[in-house]
Amino acid sequence: MPQPNQPQWNRSTVTNGDIELAVFELGGSEKKKPTVVLVHGWPDTHHLWDLVAPTLGESFRVISYDTRGYGESSRPDAVEAYRLENLAADLFAVIDAVGGGKPVHVVAHDWGSVQTWEAVTTPGADERIASFTSVSGPNLDYLGEWARKNVAHPTPGNLGRALSQAASSAYTAFFQLPVLPKAFFNTFGSERNWTEFLHAIEGTPRENVSFSPTLREDMVSGLRFYSANIREKLAHPDPHPTTVPTLEIVNETDIALRPAIYADDHTHTDRLWRKNTRTGHWLPYTHPDYLAESAREFITMIEKGTSSAPNTIDRARVLDAPGKLGGKLAVITGAGSGIGRETAYALADLGCEVVLADINRAAAEETAVECKAKGVLTDVYELDVSDVKAVTRFAADVRAAHGVPDIVVNNAGIAVAGSALAASDEQIDRLFGINLRGVITGSRVFGQQMVERGVGGQIVNVSSAAAFTPSRDLGLYSSSKAGVLMFSESLRAELAEHKIGVTAICPGIVHTNITSSTELAGVSDEEGQRKKLDSFYAKRNFTPDRVAQDIVTSILRNKAVVPVTPEAKFGYRAYRFFPWGSRIAARQKLTK
Repeated sequence: MPQPNQPQWNRSTVTNGDIELAVFELGGSEKKKPTVVLVHGWPDTHHLWDLVAPTLGESFRVISYDTRGYGESSRPDAVEAYRLENLAADLFAVIDAVGGGKPVHVVAHDWGSVQTWEAVTTPGADERIASFTSVSGPNLDYLGEWARKNVAHPTPGNLGRALSQAASSAYTAFFQLPVLPKAFFNTFGSERNWTEFLHAIEGTPRENVSFSPTLREDMVSGLRFYSANIREKLAHPDPHPTTVPTLEIVNETDIALRPAIYADDHTHTDRLWRKNTRTGHWLPYTHPDYLAESAREFITMIEKGTSSAPNTIDRARVLDAPGKLGGKLAVITGAGSGIGRETAYALADLGCEVVLADINRAAAEETAVECKAKGVLTDVYELDVSDVKAVTRFAADVRAAHGVPDIVVNNAGIAVAGSALAASDEQIDRLFGINLRGVITGSRVFGQQMVERGVGGQIVNVSSAAAFTPSRDLGLYSSSKAGVLMFSESLRAELAEHKIGVTAICPGIVHTNITSSTELAGVSDEEGQRKKLDSFYAKRNFTPDRVAQDIVTSILRNKAVVPVTPEAKFGYRAYRFFPWGSRIAARQKLTK
């Protein structure tokens, strides 16, 4: 169903033997610019790229084509005609016709990506293909090798990953049946039904979907891709390496392909980059701007040999087995010590680029030394989180230099204990400015960026067990942290539709430098009481690195509220089920 905002495509024909390929050049493309070839998958045509091509056209000459069996291109009857080597030959024929003797850049989706993998692993491919951006389409030989390895070593994890992918791929068995799938798509393969399916399964905006008039015919014809390739490739994988620079955009909520299947691609790909986002299979429809910008940045880096700002590509480089959070950008406040420092270390271990912010820049620089030693990109900013304008500038600076963060940990905090009545206005303003307003501001400015980008993210706000454990000596501190907890719960509900998770971390008695710097209101011998309190926390010996591990888990699993330490877990449940007990305990003095 062509849309009113459909770009102008200028048609020509390229032949590969007896196959005629309908080739389309984006109107207004300048031949002197680097050429980008867009390759679609099932059941699409070149119209898959209607919302991606105009953005790429600002920097490149853009070409697309209907692959054999689709749209206006030839539709051979024999299943063998759709083997991957023939599809790769078609791609090379198009490249030779439009490339002007220069290598082109390829951006491909679904079966378009599968056939481009076949092309880039062909000897000499790097003389014709300058780069490859792969979206939702694996190398079938690599996939077959991965599946066999997991089955050959049947640990619970390996079997779980293999079975998960098998379940996601179950539809491909249906597609290879002799009669039923053709009858199904001939009956139900209408533009309206397919649009509603994409909307229901991934929330695809209906207005973004664009088809050729041949959609029903393409659905049936494209089934030959599955019959011609899947069983043979998975049963007898024959992986070959590639030297073509490759960017894999891995969609973490892809209904057909689990992220785990790409785990070993770096062993065959000489120059590999990878971006993982909370997006689904039909990225060209659901997030065309994100896809176009990712491809543009990657292609520009390949063309110029250097990255440009905002730089989201360098952290996506895969040199070894990628970490669980490889390629992602994490911002941590209060990163100069304690929980913030240990969280930075833990995220660096998992492959994140880290941006470290702290009011004490020298302390954050010390954290940065260890993060850099772990092999990740690291930058440091001095920041007072209680200064709203400063936090807003900081967020803008991060975006300009590094791009939109995938993970934000609002950790910076202080403590005031003792009598709420004896505390000064200055103490109260500073406490709430850092502990609550700082968290709210950080969540808002980075949350707005995440919503605008449109591909999800995770915000972690460090609250405290004090948020649900009342105490006569921690009334002010508890109030600030209770505000963080309820704000996080509410923000989580607001951002859920944007696939942005929000977590409240609630540590109990954890020994950090906050205890040694706690201000005590209305207490005689403040220094002695502070030392006594710090000594108690030290003897408890629950270290901040253990909190950091729970923060990492909350990011990976998108948890809502995470009490940390046994007393925090007990207090969380006690206040919910036995609030009277918590109220009685709250009367006990912590200080004298």
